[in-house]
Formats: sequence, C-alpha cells, structure tokens
Amino acid sequence: MKYYPRRGFGVFDEMFDDFLPKTNVFSSNVMKTDIYEKDGYYNLDIELPGYDKEDVEMDIMDGYLNIKATHNVSNEEKDSKGNLVRSERSFGSCSRSFYVGDNIKAEDIKAKFENGMLNIVLPSKEQKSIETKQTVTIE
Repeated sequence: MKYYPRRGFGVFDEMFDDFLPKTNVFSSNVMKTDIYEKDGYYNLDIELPGYDKEDVEMDIMDGYLNIKATHNVSNEEKDSKGNLVRSERSFGSCSRSFYVGDNIKAEDIKAKFENGMLNIVLPSKEQKSIETKQTVTIE
C-alpha cells in the first residue's frame, strides 16, 4: 500500500482529489517580511500569496504602520437542475504592525502590490510628530 503522509487517505486519495484542496494559501496568518535600509529609506517586502491588492489595507497611527489582509472565497457548483452539488468556503486574514516612529506621515510612505508581494518604502529619517490615523494608498 502506498503511504500518503500529507492527507493519509491511502487508496482513497484519487477519489477525493477533486474535493479536497491541495494547499490552502490562506492557512498561514503570518506575513513573511524582509526589511532592509537603502539610501536613507527602509524597504519592507511582505509576502501575501493568494491575496489581491483590494484585500490589503494599510494605515499609520501612533507611530505604527498597520497592515491587514483579508480574503473570502466561496465556490458553489450546481447540477443541471440547480441542486447544490458542492460548496466550498475559505477565509484568510493576517495582520502585522511595525513601529516606524511618531514622525512618519502617510504621504511619506510608498506602497506597491504586485504578484502577491507588498513592497513598502518609507524614510528612515525622523520628521515632525503626527498623532492622527492616516490611511496609506497602495499602488
């Protein structure tokens, strides 16, 4: 008998291939991030596989850059009579906050989302203090 360590259904694996997702891109709620400084700016490269630009929100408040990604997927299949044959739903969300200092404004932050990667660039030099919540636009 063949051993299937991931799902453990053995001989039934082929039968369930169409019904069980192979991977769930939303199962991990961690934003893997690379941070580096270059030419007086901090660069944050955040992996968000499976998410779209519209799923991501970013704001800055009290010196913290807050990033949240939320995604809902619902798939329904019906037969020719309109009866529900299969229904699948998945939900994923993750969030992360970075302390960037009390002096960074939303206008100082550049953000771009492309192919599941969010790139954020912000100045490493401090400026005047900002105390209100400001939304950051993602290109």
